[in-house]
Amino acid sequence: MPRYTVHVRGEWLAVPCPHSTNTVGWLGKEAVRRYVKNKPDNGGFTSVEEVKFFVRRCKGLGLLDLDDTVEDALEDNEFVEVDGNSLTTRDLVNLGKGLYKIKLTPEAEAKVKQSREVIERIVKEQTVVYGITTGFGKFARTVIPNSKLMELQMNLVRSHSAGVGKPLTPERSRMLLALRINVLAKGYSGISLETLQQVIEAFNASCLPYIPEKGTVGASGDLAPLSHLALGLTGEGKMWSPKSGWADAKYVLEAHGLKPITLKPKEGLALINGTQMITSLGCEAVERASAIARQADIVAALTLEVLKGTTKAFDTDIHAVRPHRGQAEVAFRFRSLLDSDHHPSEIAESHRFCDRVQDAYTMRCCPQVHGVVNDTIAFVKDIMTTEINSATDNPMVFAERAETISGGNFHGEYPAKALDYLAIGVHELAAISERRIERLCNPSLSELPAFLVTEGGLNSGFMIAHCTAAALVSENKALCHPSSVDSLSTSAATEDHVSMGGWSARKALRVIEHVEQVLAIELLAACQGIEFLRPLRTTTPLEKVYDLVRSVVRPWMKDRFMAPDIEAAHRLLVEQKASNGFWQVWEVAEPYIEKYRREHIPESRPGSPTAFSLGSLERKTHDGHNHRHHNEL
Repeated sequence: MPRYTVHVRGEWLAVPCPHSTNTVGWLGKEAVRRYVKNKPDNGGFTSVEEVKFFVRRCKGLGLLDLDDTVEDALEDNEFVEVDGNSLTTRDLVNLGKGLYKIKLTPEAEAKVKQSREVIERIVKEQTVVYGITTGFGKFARTVIPNSKLMELQMNLVRSHSAGVGKPLTPERSRMLLALRINVLAKGYSGISLETLQQVIEAFNASCLPYIPEKGTVGASGDLAPLSHLALGLTGEGKMWSPKSGWADAKYVLEAHGLKPITLKPKEGLALINGTQMITSLGCEAVERASAIARQADIVAALTLEVLKGTTKAFDTDIHAVRPHRGQAEVAFRFRSLLDSDHHPSEIAESHRFCDRVQDAYTMRCCPQVHGVVNDTIAFVKDIMTTEINSATDNPMVFAERAETISGGNFHGEYPAKALDYLAIGVHELAAISERRIERLCNPSLSELPAFLVTEGGLNSGFMIAHCTAAALVSENKALCHPSSVDSLSTSAATEDHVSMGGWSARKALRVIEHVEQVLAIELLAACQGIEFLRPLRTTTPLEKVYDLVRSVVRPWMKDRFMAPDIEAAHRLLVEQKASNGFWQVWEVAEPYIEKYRREHIPESRPGSPTAFSLGSLERKTHDGHNHRHHNEL
């Protein structure tokens, strides 16, 4: 009986489908029924029959016809083919979310078989080759007899499973496992096709080993976490699945009809030698950084409206003469959201003839500050994309040359340095956001009530929310210290330089989470500022953002429990509408940004070869300010 995994309001539900003629509508209704059954309050539904829903494919998010049969609509939809060469950072994050499963391309299968033949020949001829017929690290010169080669691999995995700390979440374990599969699919590791297929079956069943987050020094690869990954696949240690929860690995595998892997020569080393811990976490960091960087422009634009700033600083010509790609794109987004000619703003009109000369740097310099963050993310994403499609094993097996070669592709310096750079870059979004929060809360700077609340004194408003933002920014300053500048010699000086990339990846994620939280506070503060400017309205796209926030957080009339509001705003910045039923801030504003792009930049119109321009061809916009222009040091 086929079983489909269905996403309902952020939860994954396994729904057996007894008949091939069952429709997509039946599947959706059955998923809702199971969701309601598991909720003490029925999930907020009065009746399953009254629930209106639509169904999307996980892969591609295409809408499905409720009258189509499940078999016709979903056949092969939940699989992504892996060849070791074309995985993207977004693919990997989606694999981590369990949105689809894995299968090998025929070309990948052929390459895996060819490389395994080289290993079998080495074993048969008793050739001395590192990691296949010898010990590891300092024991590289110790030759192991053929009768103990399988024991050698199992001993390697057991002894190297020495990590500590909390286990990776299921999502991150899936990413790690998926990425290791992608690397093995390249055909340079010498794993057998039989074993690789067993690894894929475990992934597709969401059988995820217990993997402590600490213990890797990032060379020779991520040995400790990948050893825990391999250990679970052999039926030892702990393992988790949606069906079983945490249990002994062999029992979890049995519950899914799977057999533990029996390691053949070289296969233990093939499973544990590489940078996949650093890189899988790094891919999540890159994708989250990309999402929050886009939305930081929207939040800052809303703040600029509340503080009655000018759009003159976003003029096309200014950014054409300093044509950094990220700077130009950020300036364009501000114009697309704030252009009074395109989206009339009553707030902008209210201060058309004000006597201000220019705005503070935290508003005026957003294209320059946010822009370099975007360029940093693009640089790091390029590094990570290359890394996730790279062979990082040792020794490498080159079937076309019928030989193995020892090298250093397992060294994590590339992703480690890139992720340290990412943390430093993305942090600046929080640093500048916290200063804008200060301007919103400070009546001498905002011309709004102190801390954005009426009856100040009786109510404290956003006073401590701003303190939280300041605390997060300060914590980020320490987290941004590069871990990759450190190295400690290990393995009796055999591995005498390491990357420390595991910490680079983990702290980059912490920095990005803090950035998200600071911007959530600014988003709340800016929307609260709007309340004091009513009945005036801002531009259409920013009103849509305001409406989205107000759909989950009501205006701050008097003091109340603040933390849930911050968490609700945070969710609007990090979660997709397909997973929680709410729109993301970016998804509300993007249609207006892209419509503006089509209307103002010729290259982005349908049929044109490119969709991006530095903005030099865009029509200039005017905010209506009668500003004097003075130079400033």
